Amino acid sequence: MSPTGRTIVIEEDLHVLDAATRELTPRAGELIARLPAHHEAVEAESSVVRSCTPEMTSAAGLRGEMRRLRGDLRDAGEKAGLAVVAAGALPLGPPTSSLEDETVRFRRLLADYEFLVRDQVYCSTGVRVGVTDRDRAVQVACRTSAHLPAFLALTASSPFLRDGSDSGHASYRSTAASRWPTIAPVAGVCSAEEYDALVDGLVASGVVSDASMVRFGVQPGRDGRTVELTACDSSPIADTAVLVAVLFRALVERESAALDRGAQVGSPADVSLRAAMWRAARSGLEGDLVDPGTARPRPAADVLTDLVTSLADELSAAGDLDLVRELLDDALYNGSSAYRQRQVLRRRTRPVDVVDLLVAETSGSTGTRSPMSATRGRLFGGYVPLDALDPDPSWDEAFGADGEPRPEYERVIERLERVGTVRLRARQIRAEQEAAVAGVTFRVTGEDRPHVFPMDFLPRIVTSEVWERLAAGVEQRARALDAFLNDVYGDQAIVAAGRLAPEALDRAPGYRSTGRVMRPGRIRAHISGVDLVCADDGRWLVLEDNVRVPSGIAFSHAHREMTTTLFGDLMEGYDLYSPDEAFPMIRRTLEATAPPAAGDDPAVVMLSSGPTDSAWFEHRLIAERAGLPLVTPDAVAFVDGVLHRRDRGGLHRIDVVYARIDEDMLLSSPGFDGVPLRDGLLEALFAGRLTVANALGNGVADDKAIYAAVPEMIDFYLGESPILDQVPTFLCADRTQRDHVLDRLAEMVVKPIDGYGGAGITIGPECTEAELAERREDLLARPERYIAQDVVSLSTLPTFDGREMQRRHVDLRAFAHLRREGGRTTAHAVPAALTRVAPAGSMIVNSSRGGGGKDTWFLRLPARAEGDPR
Repeated sequence: MSPTGRTIVIEEDLHVLDAATRELTPRAGELIARLPAHHEAVEAESSVVRSCTPEMTSAAGLRGEMRRLRGDLRDAGEKAGLAVVAAGALPLGPPTSSLEDETVRFRRLLADYEFLVRDQVYCSTGVRVGVTDRDRAVQVACRTSAHLPAFLALTASSPFLRDGSDSGHASYRSTAASRWPTIAPVAGVCSAEEYDALVDGLVASGVVSDASMVRFGVQPGRDGRTVELTACDSSPIADTAVLVAVLFRALVERESAALDRGAQVGSPADVSLRAAMWRAARSGLEGDLVDPGTARPRPAADVLTDLVTSLADELSAAGDLDLVRELLDDALYNGSSAYRQRQVLRRRTRPVDVVDLLVAETSGSTGTRSPMSATRGRLFGGYVPLDALDPDPSWDEAFGADGEPRPEYERVIERLERVGTVRLRARQIRAEQEAAVAGVTFRVTGEDRPHVFPMDFLPRIVTSEVWERLAAGVEQRARALDAFLNDVYGDQAIVAAGRLAPEALDRAPGYRSTGRVMRPGRIRAHISGVDLVCADDGRWLVLEDNVRVPSGIAFSHAHREMTTTLFGDLMEGYDLYSPDEAFPMIRRTLEATAPPAAGDDPAVVMLSSGPTDSAWFEHRLIAERAGLPLVTPDAVAFVDGVLHRRDRGGLHRIDVVYARIDEDMLLSSPGFDGVPLRDGLLEALFAGRLTVANALGNGVADDKAIYAAVPEMIDFYLGESPILDQVPTFLCADRTQRDHVLDRLAEMVVKPIDGYGGAGITIGPECTEAELAERREDLLARPERYIAQDVVSLSTLPTFDGREMQRRHVDLRAFAHLRREGGRTTAHAVPAALTRVAPAGSMIVNSSRGGGGKDTWFLRLPARAEGDPR
């Protein structure tokens, strides 16, 4: 039988959904009744329709049939308020019991197999290829079974459980199916007679009720003249199913020819093949597969490419080689359906958004090919010149308006293009897995489980000239804010001079009596964070200040670890500061602030609320790298007026507390003696026996209304002009300014004065009319709680979305330390920073909104002494 004469049939299961709720619905029969008469389909389950192509010999014809059948299902569904999805499983649905039918067979299955029947509803795709007879079908099944993992990886589309939680597998369907007693990759027999005896024996054992329950990943077809591939998930992109079918036909042709030449039947060892199938189900296209030739791990893309190469003669003879190469190129570029689903859930956070993607892909209404530019491949092909996108574009830090990379990015972009989309995606997934192992996570408020912090591998590169200016600017700002804190909790000279309105302090939630406990003249803002944005024409602006518990330095370290481990070739030729320099700086800064009684060897601890804190990963990493004991409030207490920590070695004096905990929580928490820490802390601070960094009461300097006065502080306290500009700010407590904001509400950013983490912010151009109306009510009722700013068009950087580079907005959190050295306050910018990346379509960069981060490369300055205040 020639390859062009071998018939192919694709039989695929599709979920039937309510178009409005996007949940499974037991209306498969109704949908089938609406299909055209020529459409062969049956009700596989109450919520699953099984659609079947005619026998085809042409790959192009098979592709056309798949598109026609999908169109029939889409059109019939639209008329009935239904939709269909071809995927292994769905992340959204009603209780399985609502989908159970009342047939005797179903009730018998439920009685015999319990939870296996009550589990999720699964959909698979079968491919039947013509062979000469049933003996040949069994023999070919054995010889082709080693390639089952590759087919499963191509179609993996079931990453989620019905409740929307991640199974950790690309094909949970196949993993769940393996729990059934009579499902296996291959029968492992050499003839139809042996196959029938095996099946008859299983039925006779009573484990299964009939032969239809015995299913192998590849097996003889029901009609006796085909061999059937059953290992695959249903695939939302029809072309993926066509690719599998055409490859399987070529494989059947090759192995049939080998048998005709006298080759042995043979099949892989059952345990080895099961392990290889598990690996494919776990990783899909995004990880390694077990190479069928060497039994060693290899990237899935390489295994599949080699498979096509090995079948080139058979594919060419059938006229399919060019089509298969095109379809494989698309499949590898797009990634597995499981990967695409996870990307959507990460960006949009709702399982229904995943279902929307699957509905669109199944209907063929989503594009799957990326544009190619004249000079660039797919990775940067869609990253067109800025002027072509927007008459008033954001400043892109990596590319100029002519579409060419800026000089400092040329080498990185060239290297990424050489690696290509498929391998970059595999590296990024590996990076996320390593981050999960290392605990590089954050916790969203209100959620129990921490999330892996998304990290993008294209770095932000800051030249030495820009870094020198930024470093000087954040150091200047830190000195001014520290002077302000000392003043407002002391003489309030800035108020007496008329440079700050008294009511500004009255309205500031962070202005607290605890700030007066510390003796005057000591540093209060030991470690500060400054959020910066690069606006039009590369101009840097200060967006806000953080002098309570600025976080992020540990993520800077994690990003560099990822770059060094998985993308180290990107760094060749660049002379960079190391983020690890931040940790000894932290220890030196904390030791420098110890009270005099501490002597030359002060005892410093980091205090955290514990594993439930959103920044717990950072707390652990800083403590480890800076060599600080990490304690929680219940591990410390005051003994004879001195703070001690308790461990198995007994009690240990504490001189400095690096407090990475909310002030109210710190004061109200009981120590190991059951006594709240408040009174002991306040007394020890007042007496000068203890330092808390950063100081209590620092929240007033984080107030966004106070932020507006920082340029005044720089002039008043330092006698200098601001090195860095900041965003003009409107104080809504002032009626005139509030009215101006109300008139331009749709154009402005409005922020709570005490908000952080992106909470409570509205960005006018991104808001709905309802959101704007609600914010208008807030400003009329409680104007003193808000400030407003013009929208600053944050700069953009290329960010990998799994297939190509997309333009995403970014900001930068830089850090500065203050110390008393030689009788004066010195400032030290940290040569490490956190670049935060906003999700697509947004300018809010916080991780709780779906944002992530990038490695930040500061190109080195000429060497200077760390004590030089510049």
